[in-house]
Amino acid sequence: MKYLYLSILALIILFSCETRQQGEGPQKNGKQSPNPPAEGFDVTGSDPKAIEIADKVMEAMGGRKNWDNERYFTWNFFGSRTLWWDKLNGDVRIQMHNPDSTIILVNIFNKTGRVFSQGAEYTQPDSVTKYVKRGEGIWINDAYWLFMPFKLKDTGVTITYVREDTTQNGILSDVLQLTFRDVGNTPQNKYHIWVDRSDNLVKQWAFYRENDMSEPNFITPWVGYEKYGSILLAGDRGQRKITNIEVPEYMNESQFRDF
Repeated sequence: MKYLYLSILALIILFSCETRQQGEGPQKNGKQSPNPPAEGFDVTGSDPKAIEIADKVMEAMGGRKNWDNERYFTWNFFGSRTLWWDKLNGDVRIQMHNPDSTIILVNIFNKTGRVFSQGAEYTQPDSVTKYVKRGEGIWINDAYWLFMPFKLKDTGVTITYVREDTTQNGILSDVLQLTFRDVGNTPQNKYHIWVDRSDNLVKQWAFYRENDMSEPNFITPWVGYEKYGSILLAGDRGQRKITNIEVPEYMNESQFRDF
C-alpha cells in the first residue's frame, strides 16, 4: 500500500487548484475551447495530439461544464475510509474506519480544520495541525485515484503522447504520459494512462516514482464506469475498489464543521 501515497506530495498544489481555472481558454476556430486548461498547465511542453485526446477524455466523462457544475462527492476508498467533498468551498470530511473512528475535517483551500477521535475533539494545536495536514494528504491521494481523468490539463501538468498499445485486458488504446513541473515536493513522479480508442475513456494507468524509470511501480485497471449525477466515474482498480460513490445534489454543511 505504500505506493498509494507516493503521488500525494507531487500533487498537493496540482489538485488544490481545482476551482482556479483560467477565465479564458485557448481559441478553437474563433471560439473558446470547451475544455480550457488550468492556469499553469504546460501548453508549450505538451503534445497537441495528447491535448486533443485529453479533451476527448473530458467530453467522454460528461464534459467540462458538467464537471465544473458538480459540487458534492462522497466515496469509500478501498474500505479504509469514507470521504465527503464540497468542491466549491474546498471542505472535506474524512471518516477513518479504524478502532478510534477518527474524523478529520479540513478545508483544502485555507488549510484549517478539526479532528475528533473516540468522540472527543483534539484541542492541542500541534496535534490538530498534524492531523489536518494528514487529512489534506489523504484527500489529495484518494481524490486523484477517483477523479484523475478530469485533471489532465491541471496546473503544472505536461501531457505527451507515448504510443499506441493495448491494456492488460487487450483494449486498443492511446497511451499518454503525465509529468509535473514546479508542483509539490516530488515532481519527479509520472503516470502513463491508456485511453480506449473506442470510447475515449481511461482504462488503465501506471505509476512511476521517478520520471526516468522505464518500468512502473504498479499498473492497475481503471474500469467499472457508471454515471453519477451528470458525469462518469469508475471505481474498479483491480484488486482494490473505490465504492459507495455518490454525486448528490445537496450536502448538509454542518457535517464539514462539527462531529
